[in-house]
Amino acid sequence: MSTEVSKSEVRKNNVITMGRIGVDLYPLQTGVGLEEVESFGKFLGGSSTNVAVAAARLGNPDVATVTAVGDDPFGRWLRTEMRRLGVRDDYVETSKSLLTPITFCEIFPPDNFPLYFYRRPSAPDLEISPYDIPLRDIVDAGLFWFTGTGLSQEPSYWTHMVALEHRNRARHTVFDLDWREMFWRERHIAQDRYAEALKYATVAVGNREECEVAVGETVPDRAADALLERGVELAIVKQGPKGTLAKSRDERVEVPPTRATTVNGLGAGDAFGGSIVDGLLRGLSLKDMIERASAAGAIVASRLECSTAMPTPDEIDRVVAAGNTDVLLGK
Repeated sequence: MSTEVSKSEVRKNNVITMGRIGVDLYPLQTGVGLEEVESFGKFLGGSSTNVAVAAARLGNPDVATVTAVGDDPFGRWLRTEMRRLGVRDDYVETSKSLLTPITFCEIFPPDNFPLYFYRRPSAPDLEISPYDIPLRDIVDAGLFWFTGTGLSQEPSYWTHMVALEHRNRARHTVFDLDWREMFWRERHIAQDRYAEALKYATVAVGNREECEVAVGETVPDRAADALLERGVELAIVKQGPKGTLAKSRDERVEVPPTRATTVNGLGAGDAFGGSIVDGLLRGLSLKDMIERASAAGAIVASRLECSTAMPTPDEIDRVVAAGNTDVLLGK
């Protein structure tokens, strides 16, 4: 694939995410360790792919993910499941040497959900080279979403930087800070790579720990300001039980959390992200966008699974209209 791509003057209204994919095997018994679990549910997983699913569920008609799976039954199932959930699999590579990753979790509501990633010695999505990606489509996309995990290993980091350099900080280029310490050899490597990636992002989304890795700040306002100083147009800092802070150069919005009866909190951030994608493309006000993203996260936190739990626009409408009322909508 040629890396010579000219910047398009008119961008499409489509979404391309890039990053992790895998099979989530979530226990159907909660409140016990994996050694006591007797049965599991199988779900599509991986943060960037879940964000794509969430964006598709909200009515965005052209959503695709750049990723890779193994040449195995799980990989074939993931591609089928992507299509079923409204995400194009055109840009999914197949590795002949690595297996499709599997992730297990334990569920101890309301706030303890240990994850166990089976991605060794590497995962197919971290082996994608610049010659595997749809560079022209990434340049032209109305929104490109990438994650911190994708920067953790080579050749994935190189591939991300090629895509970002060619996209040249086009609106909307969204950096999900997505810090997963177990994927990194050293924290300082992450700090350096996050700094490089921020040079090409127009939006940054992360919690306080992720902001500390990216810009060395955990105080929400200072973290947002530091991200803006790095050149992003919009900084979104998730504060957990204190809600969400969003800042641009001329606007500051703070939205309290949407209360939820938590079943599994692992997919809430991806639902939040998918709703941010939708809000950016629809041109919603900053306040409306963050309120809807908070509601989306709460809805998924009230359900067991992630990808298949992503909310519809009507479900988000109902939660936003209800105000600060506990969310427990079921499937």
